[in-house]
Amino acid sequence: MKHNREYEIAWLGLKPGIHTFQYELDDRFMNDLGQWPFDGLNAQVTVTFDKQPSFFMLKFDVGGTVNMPCDRCGDEFKLRLWDEFNLLIKLTGEDTDHKDDDADVVFIPRSETVIDISNWLYEFIHLSIPLQRVHPDNADGVSGCNPKALELLNKLEVHEDDHKTNDIWKGLEALKEKEKSNRKSK
Repeated sequence: MKHNREYEIAWLGLKPGIHTFQYELDDRFMNDLGQWPFDGLNAQVTVTFDKQPSFFMLKFDVGGTVNMPCDRCGDEFKLRLWDEFNLLIKLTGEDTDHKDDDADVVFIPRSETVIDISNWLYEFIHLSIPLQRVHPDNADGVSGCNPKALELLNKLEVHEDDHKTNDIWKGLEALKEKEKSNRKSK
């Protein structure tokens, strides 16, 4: 990825307190940083940067939309993104190597005067996308999915009654009964 200063925060020149940064992210940003299988990203991320003497508290508020295929019907729709993430950055000495199991805490040396947040923006956009992506319901409460696809899914739905009439296990049941009677006769 090419170096982009737009996503760097020069914290050394900031006064202690809260500072706000706005970022507009699109498909180009996501593709520059890694794999982005979707299109039509229009994300707004507000980063609240709280500078303290020995640490920084960052809050990422993610909003916007992205085009997604529906997991239920396969048609594409605009998925609304919304989420918030907190990140704590602690300042350390020059030669101090900190290992912490908490993923929400990052250690940087005091000699670093700039924090590049582009990778966190990339990760938080990915984390804002839910695992199950389904058309939202319409205003009248009806599913927004393709009605023909839903009709086909309803036809293919397996009912519990279908499992009860499955003859594949009849032979196994007969063997179980035979073994029980053999045990009793011994």
